[in-house]
Amino acid sequence: MSPSEDELLDVDAAIERLQAALRLQYRSALAYAAAAGSVVGVSYAHLAGSFWDFAQRDLADARRLVEKLVTLGALPTTEVAPLRCFEAPRELVDWLIEAEEETTEALQDCIAPTGREARSEALEHRLEHMIMRKQEQVDLLRRARREA
Repeated sequence: MSPSEDELLDVDAAIERLQAALRLQYRSALAYAAAAGSVVGVSYAHLAGSFWDFAQRDLADARRLVEKLVTLGALPTTEVAPLRCFEAPRELVDWLIEAEEETTEALQDCIAPTGREARSEALEHRLEHMIMRKQEQVDLLRRARREA
């Protein structure tokens, strides 16, 4: 049974929302790369390896968003959401949590126009996996922020 007209992928809305999420996804990859190279202190330096892993995974997800935008007929944005650096590791972790929450919300926002076609379901599923992975990153950051 074919999806009804209102269950089809809204390509224009999907492109607009994917572009917004891509700006934030670029920021995530760069923020974690910077954090991996700059985090200091006994309480936080051990996170450098995790930050580098997150940067690589976020870059791979950025590539996936670019691929989807190109498939939908759009030229992907090259604009990166504003990035910040901090000397104090706790401030860095707090900002990373805030930035990742913004990114996961933008990814979640991409799901609404996906519809119920097979290609829509595939896009929704990919977005859900990205959100889940990023939420696991936020969970690690929240645990790291807790005082023993």
